[in-house]
This record gives sequence, structure tokens and C-alpha cells, in this order.
Amino acid sequence: MDIKMLQSTGFFQEMTESEACSAMKHLDASEQTFRKGAVILSAGTVTQRLGMVLSGSVTIENNDLWGNRTILSHAESGQFFAETYALLENEPLLVDVAAKEDCQILFFRIGSLRHLRSLSEPWAMKLIANLLSISSRKNLLLSERNFHTAPKTIRGRIMSYLNSVSLQKHSRQFDIPFDRQQLADYLNVDRSALSKELGKMQKDGILSVRKNHFTVHGGAEKTAGDAPFS
Repeated sequence: MDIKMLQSTGFFQEMTESEACSAMKHLDASEQTFRKGAVILSAGTVTQRLGMVLSGSVTIENNDLWGNRTILSHAESGQFFAETYALLENEPLLVDVAAKEDCQILFFRIGSLRHLRSLSEPWAMKLIANLLSISSRKNLLLSERNFHTAPKTIRGRIMSYLNSVSLQKHSRQFDIPFDRQQLADYLNVDRSALSKELGKMQKDGILSVRKNHFTVHGGAEKTAGDAPFS
């Protein structure tokens, strides 16, 4: 495992190479590979392991008993999942974590932090601070989704989401991390209705879209040659 690469992630931020190696050892770090569509963590189970995406990406989903799926968030290379559940003893997951594509995951058994005799070691104190930062960012992501699903209309939800991505990317042109079905699941709308509304928004000159690449227009102008999102 490339320690220097790990030091560039939020989990090992501010740690020396020696501290990162100590953390890896004490947290029983282990790497696993998952194929696209595989369930990495299942709702109803208990975990003491936080996952960090080394390559590929994952989705955090709510799949109910009737087969309905809602995508709550996603994690790409260098990002994390299940940190809250890993710290809470015997707390069953309410979500599934699934491989959005083939991916490599590095797991850390952070539940062991509850049982360390001393948290005075520099790496442990830095790790706790980093976990707090990671958890805070996750709360922001979940809050963002609440904003995007609050509008009553599909157009309102689309515009809320694209506006957020545009602000984060500092650009009116960007790729989103979801395909059509995943975007529909994230915004909690029907896929066909989503595609129909995106087509109307292109016709109205609000945006242009080609697969998962979006251009948001400031006025009513249209861009010729853009393929419909269907």
C-alpha cells in the first residue's frame, strides 16, 4: 500500500509516514476488490469497519422491501463510507453500500478506537480530528440532498441539483457522477419523467446535456446538436 498516497487523503491528513503506518497497523487495514453491482455492506448488518475507496466508486442506497431504491450519496476514489456506523457499537446499517463500478476498497476497523487504552498517541488524536471533519462533510452532503428533493416539481429538483454541482465545480459545464437511473433515484423521481423534463429544459434553452455531461445556460439560448437525455 502506498503510504504517501494515503497521506494525501482526509483520513491521514497531517500524519507523518510513521504515524500513518502505526494507524494502518492498529486499525487492521485490509484491501478488498468488488465487481460492479456487488453489495459491499448490507442494511441490517453491523460493521466496525470504515471503507475508503481506492479506485472506482460506490453508491450509498436505501433499498426497501418493495424493491424501491433511493440513492442518498456516492463516494469516489479517496472518499469514505460507513464511518458513523463503524464508530457506533451494535448499530445496524440502514443503508446498502454498492459498487457503482469495479472498485478497490481499503477497510479500517475504527471500532477498535473505542477500546484503545490510550488515545494520547499523536496518530490517534489526528485520526479522531480527521474523522470529525469527514463526518461533517458527509452531513453537508446529506443536507444538500434534502435541498434537492424539497422542490415539488421535477424541474425544480433538477435545477437545485445542477446549481449545486455548478457551484462546486466553479463552472457551468461539468460531468455528474450518476447515470440516468441513478440521477432519478437520487432525486427521488421516475426515470421516464426525468428524461422527459430534461428534454423540455433543453428545448427551453435552460441546459444542454449529453449523457452525464451538462452545460447550464444563463438565459433562453439553445445549443444546436445536443443529444436528448433519454
